Amino acid sequence: MGQMIQLGDLPAYVCHPDAAVRGGVVLIHEIWGLVDHIKDVAERLAAEGYLTIAPDLAGSVGIDAQLGTELQGIMFSPDPAVRNAGQPRLRDSLAPLRAPEFAGFAVDALRSCVDHLAARAEVGDRIAVTGFCFGGSYSFALAAADPRVVAAAPFYGSPPALDTVGDITASVYAFYGDQDERLMATLPEVTAAMAAAGVDFTAQVYPGAGHAFFNDTNPLAYDRAAAADAWARLLAFLARTLADRA
Repeated sequence: MGQMIQLGDLPAYVCHPDAAVRGGVVLIHEIWGLVDHIKDVAERLAAEGYLTIAPDLAGSVGIDAQLGTELQGIMFSPDPAVRNAGQPRLRDSLAPLRAPEFAGFAVDALRSCVDHLAARAEVGDRIAVTGFCFGGSYSFALAAADPRVVAAAPFYGSPPALDTVGDITASVYAFYGDQDERLMATLPEVTAAMAAAGVDFTAQVYPGAGHAFFNDTNPLAYDRAAAADAWARLLAFLARTLADRA
């Protein structure tokens, strides 16, 4: 089990491995905030040997775990009436996360998480970032903003601004479902930009899977087979880029 800590004004959930530390991971939540699903992923990463910190970015604009869970329930309700009636609440609650000033706050907050990991002798320079949807997008952003991040594994994140791709020094392993039409439309351009910038970039695309395929609390989107394969690939990627780092 992990524990909540404070990095200045930023709450974060931290999980320490029981055995030797193989590296550190910044784990970035979906737009729903620091819900139990993300804490579970943090605990799974810690069980594999990675000191994991999951910041509560959404809490800064009032989206706590209870509200985030309720909003996800509205968005993915099987009842169209519930989805339609909940649109104003979704729009109003999530709007602050899309404000331009939030992006600056979020990247600074994520860099403070890197500071926390880098200060741990058992982590040193073995620092990665991973995240989902909103968190996948910010995984790209953090990799571009902080060269201490040596590995980035965005799950179905929006592509980074192409003029920032050249700032990425990390290896990037990105996960997508081929039914995620918006991200599939931009993936060729992102892949080309990564290649042009010399970024070590791999895109893993799962046939038949859609957005949020890894979230096992989302009954409409979860794809068990794709999630299991992505987890295995994520661990192999972390082992290659962190645990095997001299």
